[in-house]
Amino acid sequence: MEKEGEILDALLVKNGRIKMAGDFEEVKAFVKEDDQWINLNGKTLMPAFIDAHSHISTAIQMSQAADLSQCESFEEIISVLRQYKEENKIEKSGVIIGYGYDHNFLPGGKQPDKKYLNQVSEEIPIYISHTSGHMGCANDVALNLAGITQDTENPEGGKIGRLDGVGEPDGYLEEAAMMMMQKAIGPRIKFDLKEGLKKTQDLYLQNGIVTVQDGAASLETFEMLKQFDENQELDLDVVLYPLLQYKGRELFLKFPEYAGKYCGNLKLGGYKAILDGSPQGRSAWLTKPYENSDGYCAYPWFSDEEAENFMKIAVEDRRQILVHCNGDAACGQFIQTYKKALENSKNPEKENLRPVMIHCQTVREDQLDEMKELGILPSIFVGHVYYWGEVHRRNLGEERAARISPCHSAFSRNMKVTFHQDTPVTKPDMLHSVWCGVNRITRKGEELGKEQCCTVYEALQAVTINGAYAYFEEKEKGSIKEGKRADFVILDKNPMRIDPKKLNEIQVLETIKAGKSVWKKEVR
Repeated sequence: MEKEGEILDALLVKNGRIKMAGDFEEVKAFVKEDDQWINLNGKTLMPAFIDAHSHISTAIQMSQAADLSQCESFEEIISVLRQYKEENKIEKSGVIIGYGYDHNFLPGGKQPDKKYLNQVSEEIPIYISHTSGHMGCANDVALNLAGITQDTENPEGGKIGRLDGVGEPDGYLEEAAMMMMQKAIGPRIKFDLKEGLKKTQDLYLQNGIVTVQDGAASLETFEMLKQFDENQELDLDVVLYPLLQYKGRELFLKFPEYAGKYCGNLKLGGYKAILDGSPQGRSAWLTKPYENSDGYCAYPWFSDEEAENFMKIAVEDRRQILVHCNGDAACGQFIQTYKKALENSKNPEKENLRPVMIHCQTVREDQLDEMKELGILPSIFVGHVYYWGEVHRRNLGEERAARISPCHSAFSRNMKVTFHQDTPVTKPDMLHSVWCGVNRITRKGEELGKEQCCTVYEALQAVTINGAYAYFEEKEKGSIKEGKRADFVILDKNPMRIDPKKLNEIQVLETIKAGKSVWKKEVR
């Protein structure tokens, strides 16, 4: 991954780092008598994959929740929640948590609101989260616990669903309204976090990933991961980005030794801000209306003044900032407020902070030009093409849907593009993202926006060396080069030499971190 087309014969690893890489005979000359030899026997070794954006702390917790990701009917959701309740012996003092439903694939595209959840229990609070993480549903008990009544107004940047559109809450909660529920039920959640860590780490490692992100960190999630690391239970490198709206600045002040550098396996990478919702949930903030919506464009999470304050804090504190933007209106708010923060700052390092736009689903061509000029990196959730391609066609129309996840437009501008899966929204399968970027095939097997396909090498850059660059770690990770850390993944096939349509069939055989095998596929 140092140069396209370059394949090395051999490499020598010493003390967790790459000592030599290149021609076999040259490397062989430096081998000591007691060195271990490993012959790949035709398999492919490349740099370990780098997760550019996910939520490991949420993934740890949601691995303990009722899995609703395969439910395609309200009856299935009710059945899974009832079974979860019985298996976990949840009583009145507890709470039933579900994760991963998608209304887009339920009858009529409807939300599984309290009408259905009340059938599971009228005594135990229930809250289920949409796969996007931007909306959810609660039963009456949970609504009462959160104090959400017919007199409760919509919070800024959120919406409370109502029966017949007015009055009594129907259980549906969107964006900022979810926070009201999560705050109420949080003390009742009793997950086995150690077991959750084990399952979540294994999921990342079996997909060849050793560097991951906690992309909306809090003091609580930092302390949880810090405890795991101090107990030597954390195998992954984790980069945390606390939310500015939830005292993210204070985390840096309290733990300055973690700022921009690893202590153990943790480091604080910068700040995070969320400016809008999700396009598949029709809560991404657009400049032009959703299809069949009577002019509805959704809404921002924050005013321009509030967003500008976030950007000002990041620039003045000399911190990188990651900004969630799905709709082009949110993209525009980020670009303009960041530009203003740069213009008003005297910080001599303000041009080198590598801000990142997270998701970039409907970012426009003119906005990519502005991002390039401002040094804003695009991190693209390219799996949207596969998972919600048809949904975007319905919500946005063919022209805008064809530009969802505009990979080619970003790569053609020589931008340091990264790919991510936003785990736990989707599984951290990097090779699936590579396949998506190269082929742009939907669940129905149809092409969507073929002109936005990228090359195989570009897609591999997006999950290796560009990911390292986004973390300011390009001198340590992301490619096979003398002096870098020996983080590798071994694949059963070479992604540069197989049919691009079969990229998602490649198997990860082994994951190596700092020269040590941390996961290996069982041979049966």
